[in-house]
Amino acid sequence: MFHFKRFSALPLALALAACATTQTASPPPAPTKASAATGEVMVAAANPLAVEAGLNVLKKGGSAVDAAAAVQAVLGLVEPQSSGLGGGAFMTYYDAATKKVIAYNGRETAPAGATPDMFLQDGKPLSFPAAVTSGKATGVPGAVAMLAMAQAQHGKLAWKDLFGDAERLADDGFVVSPRLAGMIAGPFSQSQTPDAKAYFTKPDGQRYQAGDVLKNPAYAASLRKIAAEGPKAILEGSLAEAIVAKVAQGPLPGTMTLADLKAYRPKAGDAVCGPYRIYVVCVPDAPSSGAALLEALGILANTDIAERGPADPQAWFLFTQASRLMYADRDRYFGDPAFTPVPIEGLLDPAYVAQRAKLIGEVAGPAPAPGTPRGAGALAPDATKEPGGTSHFVVVDAAGNVVSMTTTVESIFGTGRMVGGFFLNNQLTDFSWSPQNADGTQAANAVAPGKRPRSSMAPTIVLDRDGKLVAAIGSPGGNSILAYNLKALVAILDWKMSVEDAFKLPNLVARGDSFASEPDRYAPGVVDALAAKGIVFKGSGGEGSGLHGVKVTPQGLQGGADDRREGVAKGF
Repeated sequence: MFHFKRFSALPLALALAACATTQTASPPPAPTKASAATGEVMVAAANPLAVEAGLNVLKKGGSAVDAAAAVQAVLGLVEPQSSGLGGGAFMTYYDAATKKVIAYNGRETAPAGATPDMFLQDGKPLSFPAAVTSGKATGVPGAVAMLAMAQAQHGKLAWKDLFGDAERLADDGFVVSPRLAGMIAGPFSQSQTPDAKAYFTKPDGQRYQAGDVLKNPAYAASLRKIAAEGPKAILEGSLAEAIVAKVAQGPLPGTMTLADLKAYRPKAGDAVCGPYRIYVVCVPDAPSSGAALLEALGILANTDIAERGPADPQAWFLFTQASRLMYADRDRYFGDPAFTPVPIEGLLDPAYVAQRAKLIGEVAGPAPAPGTPRGAGALAPDATKEPGGTSHFVVVDAAGNVVSMTTTVESIFGTGRMVGGFFLNNQLTDFSWSPQNADGTQAANAVAPGKRPRSSMAPTIVLDRDGKLVAAIGSPGGNSILAYNLKALVAILDWKMSVEDAFKLPNLVARGDSFASEPDRYAPGVVDALAAKGIVFKGSGGEGSGLHGVKVTPQGLQGGADDRREGVAKGF
């Protein structure tokens, strides 16, 4: 049985099996990359400089949310292709003392002047390069406001003291990493904008390369304003004026006003939580797609995947079929619940989930259609593009409080437009570009003024049936985030793998009739066996994962970072 509820207090009265689990210690880290770690406190993030900033806050007695603000400030500087001050985020927070799980929503909002057809031209969708670099693409940024809200509720240090490391790195310079250098040199429309060219070009006319030192005094100045003023530094005053002016520039200017920025409010509420076997899995509410992840887990709970393992082709077959069913429902029904009801209760109803699981056959058939869960309305097929360009990090503090946060400026370098040393997001391209069908049925994720676009971001926290922390994970990757998180959860919870080994497993993104994966990461014979069942891989799927997470073991916290990126996990 798979019951869910939105809740903040534990323990739950769940009819769950009371069997014990075996947890294994992490293997020692590889000498070339400290991606696995143990300790009583932990930071796992996509850049070592951000991890050190978080650890420095924790060493001063700061909370997990205090450290999260420091981590985000550094990530926005050293990994600007993925997240930043001009973007948005979702955070799932676990309070160890009360055993409460709270979800924070810092998703961007569409300005009051947004229209359902804003990404159409002569009735046809704009090209992605044109849309993504346009003023139309930028939503009101929410990451800083969300962090400030959470820090006011759960912080221990003064807000003004959380940005020192990021300010210093911006003023003195940081070493450009290979991943950032690749994005700077890549064939992306955002890296070719005037702002990006100016920022990433050295005095000698050459682009910054890996190993070069890049300074950003404008970013340091923005951080000093944020440290002194809080989110008002972004949403009001000179930076807000600069954001509005930049969005208003052509081509394809946006409609954002100072009133749109001033009106922004982050949200906080109960996480959406549901059982998976003996665990309780918690994610943010819509417009996050976290509940779709719970649906996929519910489908897999009706299979024997836990009795198998990563060397068993049938395990991966079951994974693909659960993923396809999940994506079919997510793509049809998820949007901003303030505008369109999202039938989460129906999607997670045990009878509905069991019905979906029965659709899994012996071979991969045609793309599954969305189901008709209780509470579902008549909605148009989805036309959301949702490119990747995101980051995830996890923090555990000395009191056992946990932050699992996925943060983004959307596509690589957002719109490629900068103010105050940071890039503006292109988050509004996460809306469906075709708002309705010819018959007039609306898309759940259609653009509307003040609306928050659907997101695949799903920062996850796992508890045991007594409300104690088991694990916290998450990933970037656009639409593929759900597949990446699902893989990690199955590996950690069902197959009892270490965090690092779970992340190293092949990514398999099965959506509709598309199957994408990494053939070289499978055990011998798995790829051929899947092909015999109709699952033939084409491409690797999305931008690649960037999983970061922690798991509780008898030896303490075990952290891990995805070896596909530059992240590390460190603790003490």
